[in-house]
Parts: sequence; C-alpha cells; structure tokens
Amino acid sequence: MTDYHARTAHILARIEQLAAISDDADGVTRTFGTAGFVRGRDLVQGWFAAAGLETRLDGIGNLRGRWPSARPGAKTFVLASHIDTVVNAGKYDGPLGVLMALDLVETIIQQRIELPFHIELIAFSDEEGVRFHTTYLGSKVVTGAFDPALLQKTDAEGITLARAIAAMGGDAAQIPADALPAAEWLGYFELHVEQGPVLWASGVPVALVAAVAGQQRVELTWQGMAGHAGTVPMAQRQDALAAAAEFVLAAEAFAGAHGRGLVATVGQLRIPHAASNVIPGQVIHSLDLRSPDAGPLAAAYGALHARAEAIAARRRVALSWQLVQATAPVACDAGLNELLARAIAASGHAVVRLVSGAGHDVVPASAMAPATMLFIRCYEGISHNPLENVEAPDVAAALEVAEQFLRRLASRHTP
Repeated sequence: MTDYHARTAHILARIEQLAAISDDADGVTRTFGTAGFVRGRDLVQGWFAAAGLETRLDGIGNLRGRWPSARPGAKTFVLASHIDTVVNAGKYDGPLGVLMALDLVETIIQQRIELPFHIELIAFSDEEGVRFHTTYLGSKVVTGAFDPALLQKTDAEGITLARAIAAMGGDAAQIPADALPAAEWLGYFELHVEQGPVLWASGVPVALVAAVAGQQRVELTWQGMAGHAGTVPMAQRQDALAAAAEFVLAAEAFAGAHGRGLVATVGQLRIPHAASNVIPGQVIHSLDLRSPDAGPLAAAYGALHARAEAIAARRRVALSWQLVQATAPVACDAGLNELLARAIAASGHAVVRLVSGAGHDVVPASAMAPATMLFIRCYEGISHNPLENVEAPDVAAALEVAEQFLRRLASRHTP
C-alpha cells in the first residue's frame, strides 16, 4: 500500500530546501530571471534529472522534464506549475504543484508503470508576472501564444525581457520552437494551493477547479506638476498623487458596490523623484480587475476608465491608461473534471467545485488542450504572504487524489 504520508514528508522537505533560496534574506523572493530564481531552478533541475526524466531548459527558462511512453503515436499529457514567486512570498504557491507532480512521476518510473501517453513535467519560469508586469510568460511559450513584442518590454531597472532571458542562460531565438504542437497535446493538469479560505473553513482537503476568473491589468500614469510643498497654494496644485489616491478609493468602492465576484486591486504604486517637500508631479500605478463573468468584467473596466478620465480632468492632470493584459474567464474541461471528481470521491472526500479568483497557467493551457486543476487546502486561505502554509494530511490527500486521477486517465486512453 502506498505511504502517501512518507511521500508528503519528502515533498515538504524539498519545499523547505527550495524556500531557503531567495533574493531576499528575510523572506522568499525568486522573481523571473534573478540570481535566486536561477539557483532555485538549478536545484529543481537536479531533482528532475535524478528522477530519470529527459531534462532541459527551454528558451525562456522553463524547466522541462519528459517521461516518454512506449506506445506508438502517443500524445503528451502536461503536469505543471510555476517556480517563480512574488516579492516576500510564501513557500507553496507554485512550487508545491511542481514538486507534487515530480513525486507522481518518480512513482510511475520507480514502479515501471506503462502509460499510454508521454508525460511532460514543466516548472514554468514566470507565472506571477512581477518583474515585467505581464503574467504567464512561461506557459505562453509552451502553448505557442508568446508575443515576440514582449521581448522589448522593460522592468523597473530598464532591462528588457530579451536581455533578462540572455542573462539567465536562455535563448529568445529558440522560443518559437519550444511550443508543444497542438496535435501533440493530450491535456494539462496542475496542483496548486487554493489561495482562498473556502477549503480551510470547510475542512475539506481538496477541490476541483471549475473555472478561472477573467482578468484585466492596467498601468495608469498620472502626470501633474511638481512644485514646492510650501509655496504652491492648494487651489493651484496639480497633484498627481492626490488624483491617483482618489482613483484608488473609487476603484475599491466600485468593486465593493458591484459584488458578484468582481474585485479591484491597486498593488503597485511608484512616485518618481519623491520627496517629503515636493508636490508629486507623476505617479504610476497598477490596476488589477477580476471577475468570473466576462460581462461585469468589461463593464467595470469601462466604468473605471471613465472615472479615471473624470478625475484627471477635474484635477487638471494628464492621464495615460494602458491595458497591459487581458484574459477572459476560462472554464476547465468537463471531461477531465469528471475524472477528477471520481478520483476525489474514491479517495473518500466530498467533491467541492470552486472558481479560482487567482490566475494560473491553466488559462493559456486551456486554449490548447483539455485542462484542469486540483486545489489543496491552505492555512486560512492566506497566500502571497510569508504566512502561507499547508498541512501535511491535506497534501497527502491531494497526492492520493492526483494519483487516482492519472490512473483513471491512463485507463481511459488504454485500448
């Protein structure tokens, strides 16, 4: 009988080893292409190779491990998550899914299980989008959706994506060839912490993901007039920060009033040439809008754009509104979710279906092949925070469910 608890202990020990690698001595920070990211990826690459996977790095720095099937004409089933983090992150968002999937593949190899499909295990290099303010860079390469224009996008230090790829040993010229052709895809499966409180409150260890909310990311630049804090009368000021602050509160109020899963967040704000005795002349900040429904998401985008323009006109500041990323709500595959629901029930758990408010690599993957996710209960639903945590029994339960799911998938595709 499989000892899922022993396997879980091994996975969590690896999580701790990976979390010890960080660009920030006080937390876990491994954003795309940094020295900490590369060291962490090297560690995981060693684990892939030791498992016996055909291991390589692709052009954008995704770590890819392949276990081929002996069956002629077999297609590829992708197991994946990401190993980049936000700044001051938790240990589990992304890496837990990669290392759980690695354990599943290690078990298949050790038990010499013959599969009717190839497995490709992928640790995506960039899902969070922190450094270049655009998400899913890694999975867009694998799915063939990568836009070459992104190579000229710059980070806060003025470094282009192309230069960052080269600095980490990648090859941007190789990116088009790194896509898995559409005809070779069988499906996609991702394990991930829930990043929400539903499972924690219910005590259920896992849930299948029915859909992922749509998302709009915007960069707003307010251009006023810098001036002396002591000499410019209040009525004559063109304060960019005051305009931005009014908009931030307006976005919060709008989302709160319209509900039904709509959320609005301003998570980044930059004041160039800031000083305590200078009226801010320019402010740049983000806006993140999400909803499980396309209609309310589009309506919110339009309404808040109009609100920003009105604030700018009344306060006599210029406004630049730049859409950085737009993803529509995505439904996970009904057929894979049927198999996943049966695996959950067979493992003795209630079948809970959730809509993910967080974005995941399943979004670009779903455009290429049947795709789904399994959520794992996390402590109080806390994520993107050093307090992010999981309990070993929940991970063990998810591991059993995932293994049951792969067995059922193999049976479905075995003649």
